[in-house]
Amino acid sequence: MTTDLRAFARALPKAELHLHLEGTLEPELKFALAARNGIALAEKTVEDVVASYDFTDLTSFLAVYYPAMTVLKTADDFHDLAWAYLQKAREQGVVHVEMFFDPQAHTSRGVPFADVIAGYRRAVVRAQDELGVSAELILCFLRDFTAEHAMSTLMEALPYRAWIIGVGLDSDERGNPPAKFAEVFARAKAEGFFTTMHCDIDQPGSIEHIRQVIEEIGVDRIDHGTNIVEDPALVAVARERGLGFTTCPVSNSFVTEEMKADEIVQLLREGVRVTVNSDDPAYFGGYVADNYVALAEHADLSAADLARLAINSFEAAWLTAARRAAYIASVVDCAQAHGVPLPE
Repeated sequence: MTTDLRAFARALPKAELHLHLEGTLEPELKFALAARNGIALAEKTVEDVVASYDFTDLTSFLAVYYPAMTVLKTADDFHDLAWAYLQKAREQGVVHVEMFFDPQAHTSRGVPFADVIAGYRRAVVRAQDELGVSAELILCFLRDFTAEHAMSTLMEALPYRAWIIGVGLDSDERGNPPAKFAEVFARAKAEGFFTTMHCDIDQPGSIEHIRQVIEEIGVDRIDHGTNIVEDPALVAVARERGLGFTTCPVSNSFVTEEMKADEIVQLLREGVRVTVNSDDPAYFGGYVADNYVALAEHADLSAADLARLAINSFEAAWLTAARRAAYIASVVDCAQAHGVPLPE
């Protein structure tokens, strides 16, 4: 039977593993939070906000991204941001999500860490109770801050260890290689956190940075990272170790000339645990199922390929073996219900 790829992409149970909560700040919520907190915005309409989304690379994106966060002040604000995303995620077929948050972007402007984590945690608990969505938090360090600041942020997070599944590294990669944070990540591992790092696409020294995260840092997962295809030996190592790659096709198309579909598909065909995610969907105009569809249409993927990507998302997720198996079984059931050949 012919499968409606759009409907199938949305119906597929999936995990989202590369999602910045601060990147889910839709213009309407931005205005609502600004009004709540008495903040005057330069933009006057939703159209004004969208018009400011003129990104040509990572740096130009971050120049818009960080100033927008000033509307986030209280625990209620962080709850409302996460809750709005989690509702959208459920509509897109997400049943498990591991969400990034950037505490330094808030503590550096005077917002207490406790308020950030409390607001997000409340949304996590609510999502399980009201939506049936399993959600976890990943604390990301801003790589353009010092390693000392990252370490102090890690120490500040330790009282909330049970609420944070892992740590990551994001923001501007230029001049901020993974090795800069080796001691921070070693301490995080010693404290029992899972680890991941952004290796953004087409950065200076991309392959060397990917080598560092695999061979020196020893991360559990890599965010973006598709430049790895330039080094077949590293691809082989990543496949052997079962490393997950959290790619984001739609956001790629905003900060580079195209979505890196060839690289994503190459990794998929070579048996690497490549996954598809939405990154900062409020800014790039596509949530996770939208990314599945965009990649499928651009790269002529089949419904079976989408099912494989969904299975990869659970294989790369930080789950117990029993929960992973149950989620993968739900993908198989969904594929069978839609007449889709099971992925090998």
